[in-house]
Amino acid sequence: MIQLTRIDGTVFYLNPDLIELLEATHDTHVTLTNGHRYVCAEGPDLIIERIAEFRRMAVGAVRRSA
Repeated sequence: MIQLTRIDGTVFYLNPDLIELLEATHDTHVTLTNGHRYVCAEGPDLIIERIAEFRRMAVGAVRRSA
């Protein structure tokens, strides 16, 4: 899960495997594969960094357990 912030400042966690589309307008719109949309304060570049870090941690956990 990656941490994101809504425009009102509340924090939520999102499964990055469900992200279908990131749109950078004034705010960032995240569209999921199920059609749900979220507007968040983070820009697309930061979201992509968080997804990459999430994947690195997941792969590292698998390698340590093998």
